[in-house]
Amino acid sequence: MKLYRRSVLAGAAALSASPLLGSRGAFAQAYPNKPIKIVVPFAAGSATDLTARGLAAKLQDILKQPIVVDDKPGASGQLGASAVATAAPDGYTLLMGTNSTNAANQALFKKLSYDPDKDFVPIMRCVTGVNVLVVNNDLPIKSVAELIDYAKKNPGKLNYAEASASQRLSAEMFNKMAGVKIERVPYKASPQALGDVISGQCQLMFPDLPQGLAQIDAGKVRGLATTGPQRTTVAPNLPAIAETVPGYSLVYWLAVFAPAGTPKDIQKTLADAIAEAMKDPATGKAMTQGRMEISPLPLEQFADYVKEQTTWWTTEIKAAGIEPE
Repeated sequence: MKLYRRSVLAGAAALSASPLLGSRGAFAQAYPNKPIKIVVPFAAGSATDLTARGLAAKLQDILKQPIVVDDKPGASGQLGASAVATAAPDGYTLLMGTNSTNAANQALFKKLSYDPDKDFVPIMRCVTGVNVLVVNNDLPIKSVAELIDYAKKNPGKLNYAEASASQRLSAEMFNKMAGVKIERVPYKASPQALGDVISGQCQLMFPDLPQGLAQIDAGKVRGLATTGPQRTTVAPNLPAIAETVPGYSLVYWLAVFAPAGTPKDIQKTLADAIAEAMKDPATGKAMTQGRMEISPLPLEQFADYVKEQTTWWTTEIKAAGIEPE
């Protein structure tokens, strides 16, 4: 009888030590086992939204779960970012973050509804891109030089629409470096802002290239130049602002973040899946619409990149004379 009891106890101990039947045991399910949501902190049709949707289509094939894209625009991305910052850190709610939400906003606002440094873990940078300077078709302006000349001769007659940190800084850097004063008109979302430039309520804007080129190609606005350090290969006919204003350069980035506290094994699963998705040419085309650059930066390097970018955006925002709101 004692021998039988001893064998039963030994068997139970062996089962409890088994990797399949341990404390998380046979009832634990591997991640992911339900739909994943990617929150986009800017409006539908924005570069952030296009990137998230292009990524989601391939990512759900790799992870074998539905990927839902949820647009939550407003307050320079704060609404969407806050929703993810307070979500459970289980890998099922992610943020398609940007230089606005995760680097620049802390220099633009006196108080944020989330902490960019403490509330997120960076998973993967996905794409980089540039903005494009567009003006209303009725303005007698066809180049950056003509815009500068017009702004100097007509003080107080020009304003710019903006709905993100990169759009605002693009304009304020231009003001500072070109020696002009074009007034700011803030918007909740880029489509509304761009619509008011088309109608003439605002005179110019620096939308992301996918949004801007769509309206330029449709003949609804006039494109003058892009914000990168040189011409972009996806729109080579548009000069860089730097060709007229030496030293001018602004590049934005889009990336996946998870709530702080997300387990490292889930972080790695996500990073590996995103990297795999972006290797597919069709996915890259869907994510960028051919107007941004696929530029993956993995888990190990991305955290340092975010720190460097936070410093850069903070420095440039102060240099442009932008006061926190």
